[in-house]
Formats: sequence, structure tokens, C-alpha cells
Amino acid sequence: MVHATKDQEPQATASPLTQGAAIDDQVHSSVGSHGNDVVISYRGGIIENTHDVHAAVVDASGKLIYTVGNHQRMTLARSSTKPIQTLAILETGAAERFNYDDADVALMCASHSSEPRHVERARAMLEKTGEKEEILTCGGHPAQNPVVNRAWIKKDYTPTALDNNCSGKHVGMVAGALSLGASAHDYYFPRHPMQQRVYRAVEDLSGLGENEVLWTVDGCNLPTPAMPLPNFALMFARLADAADCFDTKTKPVVQRTQQLARIHKSMAGYHGLVAGEGRFDTALMAAYGGQIVGKIGADACYGVAVRAPNDADMTEASHGAIGIAVKVEDGNLDVLYAAVIEILERLKIGTSEVRQSLDGWRFPKIVNSAGAVTGGYKHCFKVRNVA
Repeated sequence: MVHATKDQEPQATASPLTQGAAIDDQVHSSVGSHGNDVVISYRGGIIENTHDVHAAVVDASGKLIYTVGNHQRMTLARSSTKPIQTLAILETGAAERFNYDDADVALMCASHSSEPRHVERARAMLEKTGEKEEILTCGGHPAQNPVVNRAWIKKDYTPTALDNNCSGKHVGMVAGALSLGASAHDYYFPRHPMQQRVYRAVEDLSGLGENEVLWTVDGCNLPTPAMPLPNFALMFARLADAADCFDTKTKPVVQRTQQLARIHKSMAGYHGLVAGEGRFDTALMAAYGGQIVGKIGADACYGVAVRAPNDADMTEASHGAIGIAVKVEDGNLDVLYAAVIEILERLKIGTSEVRQSLDGWRFPKIVNSAGAVTGGYKHCFKVRNVA
């Protein structure tokens, strides 16, 4: 044991292992024998946890290009589905009927932080429908923004449905139901015409049939799909491809292409509404300046839509637009963010400067309650080219 004098700061007991080769040796002995693709967390050169990582990368035709771990894992897409749910909303004509702009579209795709800008916009969107907050079935929860949450606690404020991180999507669903001429009061029921639109959009974009997508109820009370990771990734590849097609006019631009392109543009342009201050989605999209949109889903799933690069020397250049779907088996979000950035690094997506600007997410530090850095993370997985 190390004892500190009053003039010394306490230090961690020295480990016989370093954070370099010794960790590599531990990785080889502890996870190498069964070949898992993992991210490890360590303290003082000692492995603390291993986190299994699964991923699939596909092009807009559905061709599988790269894999990590169990790339065929059946995965609940959770809130990563929001861009596709928003497509179903836009296809009802709700944006035109209620004069929703691109910032409103971004909020429909959001898992926001309940900041004033988020809640006020959701309220304004709802007011345009003529409905009251009571129609929303998502309920309230603590804010993901800690500053907002502390303010609520001080005021003894009970969050409501408009404060919910999914409120933009729920308001959009109400607007969509009204635009279809259906009742808005049961918009969340699986058999409702609005949800049936969502089902069809998910099936179309994922390339799966009606009985191949599995459905359950998400945390916000709406249906949420599960599918193999390549199909999850395909939804995002087609989102990126639509943005490319709309800008270049290299393919016929049908209405769905226009709507998907608008969603990509809205998310990239209003990334602060999609997540919020200090959030991964916002940081990722801000760094890439429109080339990428990304969307978190609960319990550590993630979808990335990557537009075709302008620079011919980039690794993914021959594939055009691509989609990436990632799942961390144990639901650890810090590991998810680290793995997403590591995969972008391995594929050399974007400039080195852009990728390096996200190194804080790629290599998060483990910090104790005294502010001392006690450990970190190491990526121990392969991104396999299977094209």
C-alpha cells in the first residue's frame, strides 16, 4: 500500500503490468483464445472488462463490405430507427400541411437532451396540429443534459411528454395521423395507419419482407424493429445514397429520394437538435460537416449514413454511399461511441484531421471521483473486408 503525506497526492498502487505490451498479452490470453471482437477497459495496466462488438458495413445495394464480430446478430434498432420513422411521417404530407421546416424534421429524428430549444420546438410543432400535450403517449423522464436535470430538481419539476427525448417523433406521428385523416389519439397502436406506414418504410429500406422484421415496444411506447445488422446498415446506406442522388441527379429523383435527402440534410444541418450539448451524435455530425449522419439507439446500437467521398484515395471510395450498423453486446454507451469512431478510423472515412478531432470519444479516459485518470479503453477487434 502507498501512503501519502499531507503534501502528496495519493497515487494508485504501482502495477507490475504496463499499459502497453502487458495489456496486449492479457488480451491474447483472455479473449484471443475464443476470437471475440471486443473493446477492453483497463485500470493500471489490468484488464477490467471486455465488451463484445458487432458491426456490419454495406453499400446502398445491400452488398456486405466489412464485418465485426457476429455481423448477422438480430438487433433491436431502437431510436436508430427514427430517420426511417420520420420518412413515414413526411410521406403523409405532414410537413407541408403543418409547415414544418428542416429544423422540425431534425427534431423528429432526435433523441434530444430536453434543452429549452428542444422542448420549445416540440411545443411549437404540437401547437400547429391543434392538439394538446395530453395526446402524446411517451411520458416524461429525467433529462439527458445534466444541467437541465439539475435545474429541474431544484425547481421540483416533474418532466412531461414534451420533455421526453422522443417528443419530436411523437409530435410528428400525431401530425402524420392527422394528415392521413385518421384518429390521432391512438397513433401509437401497431395497427394504426401511421404505424403501418412506419412498418412498410422499415421493410422497404431494410430490404426485408413483412415477416422478416420483428417488432416490439420501445421505451417511448412506440413500435420498434429488430433485424440483422446488415439490414440495419442498409437503411442508413440508402439514407446516404438518397442525399447523393438528390445532389448529383445521377439517378431518377423520386419523391422518396427527396424525402430521405431532406432527412439527411436536416440531421446534418441541425445536429444540435438531434442530440444536444456534449452528446455524441451532435459531435460526430458537427465534425463531419454533412458527410455523415449518425443516430444512437438505446442499449448501445448505432446507425451511420456515410455519403460517397469526394476524395478518390479514401478506402470506401469504390463503394459509394455506405451504411454502418454497430451493436455493443452489453449495452455500454462509452464503448459504443469508441467503437463507432474506431471503425470510421479503420475505414479512413473523412480526413485524418476530422477523425483525430473525435479521439476523445475513440479513447475515453476512465476518471475517478478525485479527477485522476485511472484507466482507459483499447480496441481489440478486426474490421474484416468481405467484399
